[in-house]
Amino acid sequence: MKVFRSPARHGYAVEVSPFLPNRVACASSQFYGITGCGTLLLLNQTDTEVVLVRSWDWSDGLFDVTWSESNEHVLAAGGGDGSVQLWDTANQDAPLRVAKEHTQEVYAVDWSQTRGENLIVSGSWDRSIRVWDANLSPSLTTLRGHEGVVYSAVWSPHIPGCCASASGDGTLRVWDVKAAACRLAIPAHKTEILSCDWCKYDKNMVATGSVDCSVCVWDLRNVRQPISTLLGHTYAVRRVKFSPFSRTVLASCSYDFTVRFWDVSKEQPLLDTVEHHSEFVCGLDFNLHVPNQVVDCSWDETVKIYTPACLSAATVTHG
Repeated sequence: MKVFRSPARHGYAVEVSPFLPNRVACASSQFYGITGCGTLLLLNQTDTEVVLVRSWDWSDGLFDVTWSESNEHVLAAGGGDGSVQLWDTANQDAPLRVAKEHTQEVYAVDWSQTRGENLIVSGSWDRSIRVWDANLSPSLTTLRGHEGVVYSAVWSPHIPGCCASASGDGTLRVWDVKAAACRLAIPAHKTEILSCDWCKYDKNMVATGSVDCSVCVWDLRNVRQPISTLLGHTYAVRRVKFSPFSRTVLASCSYDFTVRFWDVSKEQPLLDTVEHHSEFVCGLDFNLHVPNQVVDCSWDETVKIYTPACLSAATVTHG
């Protein structure tokens, strides 16, 4: 376990670089994001520790971060002031560009992964989702339909121009960006949904994490009921992430201070519960380069990098 401490900065999101196996970005906020400013942390892990490469302060809380899929130096962050910022790790002291079309907090940002596209999606408390080009020029599309706060917006890793979103209205929605249309609205939970993620190996599989403490896994071809309901968290599930190395493995983190690992192919899907934080765990990611390595961040002012024993012991399937 490697730990980085960020005094007076409470972690909201972490993402490992798609290019550099040791590079991690963390979006953090002062005063638990309720007031104060935010800091974008650029971290590097060595064999023994996690070190700060550099950091940038922002005038409002930062709630999510995503790396460019085409430029190893560029990332985007979402702010409490309704802004999406583009940052260059190479040399800039200020953002390359700031787009401020959302009227409330931007809680989700994600960079597209499909070939031939280079787009950013943002989800906001103003109930809208916006799609941007890689330069954050005026937004290309605004997706409306959610009746509550948009907490999560993620691109399909399989289908160009397709993203999913999760909202305080209890629905998971799948969008066709080119048509600016909602193709599917699933009443996935009876309470707020804080997170969603696509399976990396199955274009029809999406997971949702909710205030009702459950993680549900959905087959988009038949949404009458989830294919799996994962129970164990005791407070709201803040983020869900599918493994990049196994079709059926996913992780979830929660306001119950834990990170849980699941395998939906097993009769007893809970593989392990990791309790190494003393506050809400908000950020979670798998390292694309190092099998089974996980990064998380918490309101306890730490970022932690580790390989859970339950995953290193499991057989890795690429099916």
